[in-house]
Order: sequence, then structure tokens, then C-alpha cells
Amino acid sequence: MIKRIPAILVLKDGTYYKGWSFLAEQKDSTIGEVVFNTGMTGYQEIITDPSYFQQIVTFTYPEIGNTGINKQDIESQAVSIKGLVAKNICQVSSSWRQQESLVQYLQENYIPFIFGIDTRSLTQYLRRFGTMNGCISTNSLNPVYLKQKILNTPQMQGLDLIPYVTTKNIYPWDEKSLPCWYLIDRDKVEPLYQLKVIVLDFGVKFNILRRLATLGCRITVVPAETGIQEILSYQPDGILLSNGPGDPAVVHYGVQTVRRLLDYNIPMFGICMGHQILNLALEATTFKLKFGHRGTNQPSGLNQKVEITSQNHGFAVDVESVLSSPLKVTHFNLNDITVAGTGHSLSPYFSVQYHPEASPGPHDADYLFEQFVDIMKSFKD
Repeated sequence: MIKRIPAILVLKDGTYYKGWSFLAEQKDSTIGEVVFNTGMTGYQEIITDPSYFQQIVTFTYPEIGNTGINKQDIESQAVSIKGLVAKNICQVSSSWRQQESLVQYLQENYIPFIFGIDTRSLTQYLRRFGTMNGCISTNSLNPVYLKQKILNTPQMQGLDLIPYVTTKNIYPWDEKSLPCWYLIDRDKVEPLYQLKVIVLDFGVKFNILRRLATLGCRITVVPAETGIQEILSYQPDGILLSNGPGDPAVVHYGVQTVRRLLDYNIPMFGICMGHQILNLALEATTFKLKFGHRGTNQPSGLNQKVEITSQNHGFAVDVESVLSSPLKVTHFNLNDITVAGTGHSLSPYFSVQYHPEASPGPHDADYLFEQFVDIMKSFKD
């Protein structure tokens, strides 16, 4: 067994939790927004999801790491989280697909973590007082000193984090890079032609690209600040606006690009951050949620229809602003009745706040990718 060392998690308001970490080459401390995820599975997808950039993720499930880490389930090329909080981290993992343990993976990527704390208490505290910045430390265990460091760190609201996670270069998504088990249903899809899809990368998850690829789309991923003329030069049949981290209200370049693309009536599908940016481009507004929606069992729907969805966001679209825009609400989050999906009344633009690619999570909303393809086909015809 690896030697344990004392660790501490301190929140912005001075509240702290004592726990343990493991002795290894890693950062002595890290500061980020402390959030919680209620999913029972999918820790590997979560820690590689770019939407969690600059966040310390608390896992409410009591033990993680049981199935180790493999190279197929990653959602980006890098670990995105700033730190990890758990009740217990399993050191001895077991799965036919595993290639290393979660602890090894965190240490290799210099991600500080703490375990052995009461994550139920922490989650209840964040629900009561809202998500806030915090610090994990194994070097200094002085909460007063660490609180001062936290107070000197910017809050999530007002931060544009997309430049840190978007691709630096335009690239085609190569379906050959998919694990074979992602292509099980591939033979069922017989497209008459490949639809050309531009993915505007605000921090895209690989599984979004995988889902489009299995439906016969030819995908080109472009940086978030790509100009409209370059996007149009690919003659896309559709544009997907991806997920991503940070405050959507300050992503002015993304909003401006999308606003100009609206003039061309190209089918457009927004997911999470992409949903927020599409709504901002259509004159809606966004606001920060108290503690966000992060988990795999969020009910969303409208008019007696419910989907269980995977969600990960700290901001939402204001419903009053939608009602005064050309948009209509297509889905509500049924836990708190915030906007979970919108569609344009006259044009081929729609978006959802949740993750229909659901990695991890249920597949109730997977049909949205087929809906996007059907819209592209009808406009191409």
C-alpha cells in the first residue's frame, strides 16, 4: 500500500475538512471552484471532461477507482479538473479494460486529491451556501493561510476559460480512432452521402464526435475563435456548438460568430456551453446557478415527457429572456424548472443544456443527434 499523508480541503469562507492523500510527486496545493457530482459511475470521463476545467470535483458516490483507468473512456487528451475529493479511493482496482489505477493516473498528471472526508457533509454545505473556491493542500495544513490564498483567486463568474481548452488547430475527426465497441451499430447506418459538420470547439467531449461519426457525419473540429469566413469555406451542412467551461456571458467572440452564422440558415445544434452561446446570440441572457447541475440522473422534459439526462453546468439560460426572444423552451430541468432546452420558432437552430452523448449517463436523449442529422438532410435536399 502507498503511504498516506495528511491533507486538507479549505473553502473560501474558512470552512475546512481534514483528510488524507498519498505520498508522491504531485503539486502541494491547488485552488479551484469546489463542485459536486452525484453520478455513481464515470469518474474517468468526468476528470477528462474539459467542462470541469479549473474545478475541484467532489464525488458523492462513497468509493471511486474500483475499475481503474483505460485509454478508451477519456473525453479529451488531458485531465481537466484542478483537484479531486472523495470519501474513499480504491487503490486495488479490477477490470479487464484497466491499464492503471486511478491513484497512479492522478499522480502522473499532478492532480492533487484528498480522501477520507465526509463528502455528504461537504455536499450539503455546498447546496446550502453555493459552490465556492477552495484549496486542497498537503504542504500547508493551516486553514487561515490557505483561506487567504483562496481569496486572492478569481471567482468562476466572469472567467473565460475556453482559450485554455479549445483546439489550437483545425483537424478532421478520424473515425478510425474509435474503439471497435463504439461502432457496433455502424452497419445499421447507410447514409446516402456524408454530411459535413463543423464542430466549434469550446471544450468538446470526444463522445460528441463519436456519436456524430457513428451517424455518418464527416467532422471538422475548429478552434473557438475561428472566423466566420473560414467556417463557411467548408460548406458545412450543419454546425455543432460544443460544451465547455467558464462563464458563457464573457465569451463575446463565440456569441458574435454564432450571431453572424445565423444569417446563413445553416442547421445548428448547441450542447451545454454551446446551448448557452446560441441563446446569447439570439438575445437571451444567462446567470450563475447556486450549486449547478452535475450528475447522471437529472430529469428534463416538457408536456408530460421526461428524459433522464447527464448534466454538468454551473450557469443557465434565463427563462424570461427566452420568452422575449425568437426562441421557445423545449425542455425544463424538472428539479428546479430552469431552462434545459430551446429551439428557434422558424429556423433550424436548437440546443440543450444537458449532454445527449451521455458519457457517463443514460441514453434517453441520444435521439437528438439523429434529429440533428435529419434536419441537416432535409436542408441539404
